[in-house]
Amino acid sequence: MWNSIKSVASLLASYGFLMVANAMFGTLLGLRSKLEGFSTEVTGVIMAGFFIGMLLGAVYAVRVVASAGHIRSFAAFASLMSVAVLAHVLIINPIAWLFLRALAGFCMAGMVMIVESWLNERSTNATRGQVLSLYMITNYLGAGSGQFLLTVANPDSFQLFSVASIIFSVALVPILLTRATAPKPSAPERMKFRDLVRISPVGVAGTLVSGLANSAINSMGPIFAASVGLSLGQISTFMASILLGGMLLQFPVGRLSDRFDRRTILIGSALAAALASGGILWAATGHHVLALFIFCLIYGGFCYTIYPMSSAQVNDLADQNRLVQVSAGLLLAYGTGASIGPIIASQIMGQVGPNGLFYYVIGCTLILAMVTVVRVIQRPSGKKKAEFLPLGSLGSSSKQLYSNVARETVKDDGKGEGNDS
Repeated sequence: MWNSIKSVASLLASYGFLMVANAMFGTLLGLRSKLEGFSTEVTGVIMAGFFIGMLLGAVYAVRVVASAGHIRSFAAFASLMSVAVLAHVLIINPIAWLFLRALAGFCMAGMVMIVESWLNERSTNATRGQVLSLYMITNYLGAGSGQFLLTVANPDSFQLFSVASIIFSVALVPILLTRATAPKPSAPERMKFRDLVRISPVGVAGTLVSGLANSAINSMGPIFAASVGLSLGQISTFMASILLGGMLLQFPVGRLSDRFDRRTILIGSALAAALASGGILWAATGHHVLALFIFCLIYGGFCYTIYPMSSAQVNDLADQNRLVQVSAGLLLAYGTGASIGPIIASQIMGQVGPNGLFYYVIGCTLILAMVTVVRVIQRPSGKKKAEFLPLGSLGSSSKQLYSNVARETVKDDGKGEGNDS
């Protein structure tokens, strides 16, 4: 396993810095929007711009990666992110911010696509859940750390925007200096969305719901926290607790999903997230701050594992030569949910108050649980897990051999339909 970690260490380091900056800036922009006097509904639309950009990136960024390669594409996207951050504070206008958020989302989609396809290229069906759990641990460790950087200056100042821009630039260093061999650029063709759904309907549904719920929390969570009376420091802790919970349970849940039917674990995570959301509402209403942070940990621990489990489920059954296209398709599903999540949540909050955010999340997670239960009943799992092989020890010839074995396993399962369809 240590060889596996070493083979992707530079990649994860770059991604970690990226998430520190992105999470810090996302929360900062929500707070700054409130300080600028933007309404909750307008703020929701601005924050949704990021995910609209992700949706476009899932469609078009694959062409950039195919033509320029993984490393140079990552550098280009990170540089544009750094520019977009500074432009926000130079042009304080909701329409301009909407377009800048869309640009940032496009770049983020490209970088996530690069990281996920690279990790999936280095993993097997037997280890994919654990590898992606390390990826998500890096995600939430970075994002949680980024929340605490908000306290180094006032949100109405220029300094925090500069800090975010600097960290985006630092994210370039590890991946540009890596000795690891990047995956070969694949054909720029996109996978049709219906083909992705045919591979794993539950995996796509989980990715979609993850976008719907997580984008709403990431975008509107600071506004919810401010509306229930939390201080700036408590708002940072509120958001960091959710992300910390997501980090703590990534590896245990990833191991469980490698050992058992991923769909069964997905059902449990969705139900636990719904229950934790109810706990957050109870604690916020009663001003039980410690209990609120505990329920945030539980919520993040389960809701934020939905995406990697769903991604692993799809990649288990996908053609190993089309992992970039699969990653783009999953980002399309995530981006579709994420682009409308903040808008729907902000409208509900505008009608029923701040608690509407978690009413919305409860609805999303319960629907996913019900859909997955139906699919498990209709198509019991018949997938055989592949034998464990250390990722770092796989040479090019053995990786090709393993891809052939994995494809034969998929065929044995009815081309993916017997496991999760």
